[in-house]
Amino acid sequence: MASEDVKASESAVEKIVNLAEEAKLARQEIKPTSHAVISICKSLVAGGVAGGVSRTAVAPLERLKILLQVQNPHNIKYNGTISGLKYIWRTEGFKGLFKGNGTNCARIVPNSAVKFFSYEQASKGILYLYQQQTGNEDAQLTPLLRLGAGACAGIIAMSATYPMDMVRGRITVQTEKSPYQYRGMFHALSTILREEGPRALYKGWLPSVIGVIPYVGLNFAVYESLKDWLVKTKPLGLVDDSTELGVVTRLACGAVAGTVGQTVAYPLDVVRRRMQMVGWKDAASIVTGDGKSKASVEYSGMIDTFRKTVRYEGVRALYKGLVPNSVKVVPSIAIAFVTYEQVKDLLGVEIRISD
Repeated sequence: MASEDVKASESAVEKIVNLAEEAKLARQEIKPTSHAVISICKSLVAGGVAGGVSRTAVAPLERLKILLQVQNPHNIKYNGTISGLKYIWRTEGFKGLFKGNGTNCARIVPNSAVKFFSYEQASKGILYLYQQQTGNEDAQLTPLLRLGAGACAGIIAMSATYPMDMVRGRITVQTEKSPYQYRGMFHALSTILREEGPRALYKGWLPSVIGVIPYVGLNFAVYESLKDWLVKTKPLGLVDDSTELGVVTRLACGAVAGTVGQTVAYPLDVVRRRMQMVGWKDAASIVTGDGKSKASVEYSGMIDTFRKTVRYEGVRALYKGLVPNSVKVVPSIAIAFVTYEQVKDLLGVEIRISD
């Protein structure tokens, strides 16, 4: 009996030890998972802050760009960047410069958060596949692969937040003569759903998605490739011994990246905005076949919008608002990239956008 009791005691001790080991292993498994969740949250926060800060900084130029894109060519109110800003100030005051910015930030904050995070994940996945394909574990992302990762990030972020962009555009251009008077973001969403149906929230989605492929893709590809080139070549003493780029240098990289991306994708942005404004006779262009201002042009799709815009207003119409947009994009993209990296640094996450 004593022998059996001893065996039972030993068996119980073994079970307790095994349970303790299992609990220890479970805790070890939970720690990295918890760390990963925290890291994801920090990355999303950094991306959201970057989007909000950068977009608010250039809100007046953003509004002027949209007004230039959709104004009636036979009743010009906003003629150029400086004169356009002065006209808004004179007719609507300081608040007019930031009209729609609250809704814009409500869209851009999650958009930016998803975009930066999606780029990190896409670049890691693409790099892994590239390393497996080449058999070189030390291989790094090429500019073309970064372009692909950026395109994936742009498509995901655009699709996830597109209804907010639609609403922001409507609120930004509405006047006293607009068919609907939106009191705010949620009122605009409910009104569009009720009066025009769910599909109206995605008007212009196709050219938007096509547009973000070169726009966001080139932003990330040019920005990171420029940074890598500067770190490797160290021209003009722009990189210190620690191979870290200064804030001003990174701002310059972001400015170049933004300028390249928006120049390539801008015509698609004009088409998207016009498709969103269909039915707004005081916001959209009003032209007919004889070139006179008689009725609003109705667009049946992306190709039709391109065709009618070029036919009635010429190729230059596809670049309406490009100047204020260029002035806006240079600081906006630069501020977004640098703010993202700085916030991640403050939160204790790796600075580099992609590993």
